Amino acid sequence: MSRIDTDRLTDALYGLGWSTVKKLPEGVAVRLGRTIADAAWRRRGKGVLRLEANLARVVPDATPQRLTELSRAGMRSYMRYWMESFRLPSWSRERITAGFAAQDVDRLKGALADDRGVILALPHMGNYDLAGVWVTTALGVPFTTVAERLKPESLYDRFVAYREGLGMEVLPHTGGAAFGTLARRLRAGGLVCLVADRDLSSSGVEVDFFGHAAKMPAGPAMLAARTGAILLPVTLWYDRSPVMRGRIHPEVEVPAEGTTAEKTAVMTQALADAFASGIADHPEDWHMLQRLWLDDLEPRDAARGTETP
Repeated sequence: MSRIDTDRLTDALYGLGWSTVKKLPEGVAVRLGRTIADAAWRRRGKGVLRLEANLARVVPDATPQRLTELSRAGMRSYMRYWMESFRLPSWSRERITAGFAAQDVDRLKGALADDRGVILALPHMGNYDLAGVWVTTALGVPFTTVAERLKPESLYDRFVAYREGLGMEVLPHTGGAAFGTLARRLRAGGLVCLVADRDLSSSGVEVDFFGHAAKMPAGPAMLAARTGAILLPVTLWYDRSPVMRGRIHPEVEVPAEGTTAEKTAVMTQALADAFASGIADHPEDWHMLQRLWLDDLEPRDAARGTETP
């Protein structure tokens, strides 16, 4: 199959998900998601194997049996994210408001009232789209985010339209214009939300993450250092209920001394530490099916700060 045919098939499958899954009764969608997740887990494809390898760093004392249990739970969590995301546009205001419960949400409310601008930085945990639409719905606060450019372009357009339909302003990840726009939004007292546990550029900051070197995006810390905005880490997880849980971590403060690069490095490490605390508590809800740690990257990709799919 050619790349063009594969791209078309991928786009068609996602289109089917958004058009069909959202019409299913919730219980049916939950069971379907679990069935798909278990089938993918049993196939032991490269995504499942990578997830297990990543979890082995997060839970280094886990037995092989424990790792396979975690990866199965991880695939179920990952598919729950997709099933919820396909259905979010059809959820009522009441369902959205009741669908997320955050610890220490007063930290976010207080930061928003401060009017310095707020940056929420999250790892790939739980369902950050649900958390985002909860912010726009329950708190009534619009925000700006950045989306990775996907292939095919039509799939990227679907994601942008989906997220904009949920009340988000979406900027493309590629190009330097996004940083300037985000800085302007923050200086105007706005809210910016960024998924920030995997570097997609050559400018990431090296951090210690679960005892091993990884690179994470410099953007959240650099934006806070340059604009004076409040930087808050957030972690998300599922329990056995239909409600997603989350925690607003304490502010990552800008160091009083040092160059911008030095301040950015210190703050990005603090973000990594906050992410690690949440992931350690709920490893099955960290949806990292790609290479992350520098030791795992191909040499040519590690040199430019990215990794092969």
